[in-house]
Formats: sequence, C-alpha cells, structure tokens
Amino acid sequence: MIILNGDTLTLATLKRIARDHEQVTIDQKNLDKVQHAREIVMKLAEGDEAVYGINTGFGHLSNVKIDKKSLSQLQANLLMSHACGVGDPLPNEVVRAMMALRINALIQGYSGLRVETIQKMVDYLNHDLIPVVYEKGSLGASGDLALLSHMSLPLIGLGELNYQGHVYQAKEALKLAGIKPLDDLKAKEGLSLINGTQAMSAIGGLVLYDAFKLLRFANLALALTMEALEGITDAYDERVHQIRRQEGQMSVAKDVRNYLEGSQAVSKQHQQRVQDAYSLRCAPQVHGASLDAFEHTKNILEREMNAVTDNPLIFNDKNEAISAGNFHGEPLAMVFDYMGIALSELANISERRIERMVNPHLSCGLPPFLAKESGLNSGFMIAQYTAASLVSENKVLSHPASVDSIPSSANQEDHVSMGSISARKAKTILDHVRKVIAIELMTACQAIDFRDEKQLGKTTSRAYHEIRKHIPFIEKDEILYPYMHQMEKMLMDESFEKILFKEEK
Repeated sequence: MIILNGDTLTLATLKRIARDHEQVTIDQKNLDKVQHAREIVMKLAEGDEAVYGINTGFGHLSNVKIDKKSLSQLQANLLMSHACGVGDPLPNEVVRAMMALRINALIQGYSGLRVETIQKMVDYLNHDLIPVVYEKGSLGASGDLALLSHMSLPLIGLGELNYQGHVYQAKEALKLAGIKPLDDLKAKEGLSLINGTQAMSAIGGLVLYDAFKLLRFANLALALTMEALEGITDAYDERVHQIRRQEGQMSVAKDVRNYLEGSQAVSKQHQQRVQDAYSLRCAPQVHGASLDAFEHTKNILEREMNAVTDNPLIFNDKNEAISAGNFHGEPLAMVFDYMGIALSELANISERRIERMVNPHLSCGLPPFLAKESGLNSGFMIAQYTAASLVSENKVLSHPASVDSIPSSANQEDHVSMGSISARKAKTILDHVRKVIAIELMTACQAIDFRDEKQLGKTTSRAYHEIRKHIPFIEKDEILYPYMHQMEKMLMDESFEKILFKEEK
C-alpha cells in the first residue's frame, strides 16, 4: 500500500501505481488539511463576494456571478462542457498515473474539495475503474482541462470507464463493481478536479521512466558495436571523463567499461588505427548529455508531482482564496521538449553506428551489409534504411511544442504551454528510439559473428547469448521484420533487463 501525502511521490513510485497496480491510501494528516480547506470554501460559497471558480463562471466568464442555488450544477456543467478530448484513448497506465497525481495534489489542503470526493478517486483507482481519457485537446493552461474532465466525469456517473478489460458507460461499470458515484459535486469541486498539469505529468513521467531504461540498452548496444568494429577503448579511460566534469558522460563511460570488462574483441590506440569515428569515440559525451537531460527532467517533474496546481488556491491561515497560475504547464513543457531532443540524439548516433557496421568502406573488414554472399543477399541493408527513416522522423518531432502558444477563452488565457503535446510527441520519439536501438543490437550481433571468435566482455557476452536465443545469425536473406519486432519487445521486457544488468545495483 503506497501512502500519498503530497510530499514524497517519486517517479519510481508512480510507475508502481501506474503499471504494477499497487494500491494507494491517503495519510490521515492530509485528510485533516483537506477538511480545513473545505470549510473555508463553504464559507466563501455562502458569502456575497464573488470568488473565482466558487460562485463565478470560468475563464472569460469569470465576471458572471452564479446564484447560490446553482453552484453544484455549475461544477457538473464544467466537467461536461470541458470534456472535449479527441483522438485515441490514453493507455490505462497513463490514466492511473493521472489519477494518482491528481489525488496527491488535492490532499495538500489548498484546493477545497470534500474528503469524500478525493476518497472516491482513491476507490476508483484501487478497484481499477479507469476513466476513458482521449489524448488530444489540452493546451497545457489552465492545466489539462479537457483530459482531466474526462478523468473526472465518472466520479458523478458520467463518461466512460475501463473495467476488467472492457469499456462501459460509467454507471454500468460502477454497478458491476458495486461502487456508487457521488450524488453531485459541491462548490469548487469540479474546478479543483481539472485545474492542473497531471495529464502531461503522467504521460511525460512514464516516458521518462522508460527513457532511463532505454539509455542502459543504448549503452549496451554501443558496447556491442565497439566489439563488432574492434573499437578503441582508450577513449573510455576514466581520466578522460573526469576532467570533463560532466556527470552523465562519466556515468556512461563507466557503464561501457563495465560492460566490456574482459573483452578481447576491442582494441587499443595504434593497434589497428589511431582513433575511431565520433559515433564510437564521442558516444559517452553524447549519451551522457542525454542522461543529464533526463536527470534534469526528473528533477523538475518530481517537484511537479508533489506540487499544488489548482486555482484558486485556498490558504487556511487567512481564510483566503487567491486566484493565480500554478496550473500553467510551462516548466513541464520545456523539459519534455528537452527530453524529446535528448532521446532523439540517442537514435541519431545509434543509426550512425549501424551505418558503420553495414558499410564495407567503414566497417574494418566486415562484408557489405553483413551478408555472407553480398549481391545475391542484401543482408542488413534495409535495416539501416529503417533506422534512418525513424531518425529523420524524430528530427521533425523534436521541434519544441513549448515555443508555441495560441490564445483561448476570448483572450483571457492568452499564453499557454502546449505541455501535453510536448509529452505526447516525446512518447512517439521514445518508441522510435527503442526501434533504432533494437536494430543496432541485432546488427552488432550479426557483425560479431563475422569476426574471429574472441572473448566478449562480461556483460556484452551475456547480452549476445541472450539475444541469440531469440534471434539467429542471418545466413542468407530471409524476412527480417519478425526479428526486429522481437528485439524491440525484448527491450520492453523487465525480465530481459534483469538478466542483462543483474550485476548492477
């Protein structure tokens, strides 16, 4: 049981909730804070002063005062009118992350919902009643309004829910699960549910978790390619990287040295050539820069995961509601763009290493396209084309979304972050990069089989033999795509990862 308290949620914990379906509960101290904030909202709702989101309209309509008798209807109307998502539904794991993140923000006592409303979200999450949320429609300020509206509608029995592998109308799914929805929403509750950055945080957070994992495979692919091309290990000397002072670079160089420990397939300076091309010699600098970008993204994201992104904010010390802009997604939009660029670079340099292995003018004696009878057989020629295609598409996707903005709500919301777009395109980039790294691993194993049999490194040997259990040496042309798809699936398999990196802590 994971205890949510608004302070300690991490990327690793979020993954456990989203993918491993771990149950959540709320720290009792937080429930007391929630109750205090709720009492303030009730007083403001009963008063005559206009308070944004409590007794007014929304956005450009904030100057319209709402009658006290209509405050519950106002909140339901908000969810219904704002649930304008289009495109494909988000994966359940992303919506589970959204729900956990929103709960973690609301329990900090600055939002003013009822305890029972937040507890209802916990019940849905723990019973795996997952709202259908359509992926497109958020501008990233005022928060992820459209997407969070889809997430919130089932709390009052509207919208759709995923339950036990099927999509139902919310009321039907709740009946099957034996859970009742809320009768209605009270003052401010609808707005509190949807004013935040939890959709972009959920999408981008799971991408980031997978990016760290994929970087390890990129480093492993690099090490295998070093053996396939008899790469020069002097460039990975610890002293070289220490004096650069870049943490990511030092970490990558250390990992590759460890993977190659005991290898007789690599070389030293002047044994065969003076130096390697940049895609081998500068790989720690490139992979390391990506690692540093991921770490920076994690730092910003984990702050946001424990942040309050509501509007207006309720402050218990002065019984006051302040309308501000914590829902604006700019911090996440920028780092998710950065993450996308960092991912793209992993594929860019990987594709160049693939080219070196298949190109007879660059491969240090390997046959053209790694085919036994080149000409009759094309070997890995088009595998490199596929990698090049994916890399080129990533270059288009790496254009930052955060530099774009478009006014909305009659120009009241005149600058927006596009953070959910940053997160979604980072996901597409990640999927492409995984495919490229899979191709490099396949290509390196094929190339190694053309070398005189030499002892591979401690980890690279384990990787080579594990890959060869599923993907054979290609003796003559055959259909390659099933092997490419299999290699990609292996990179997504946690058991494969554990086998390869079992000695790492």
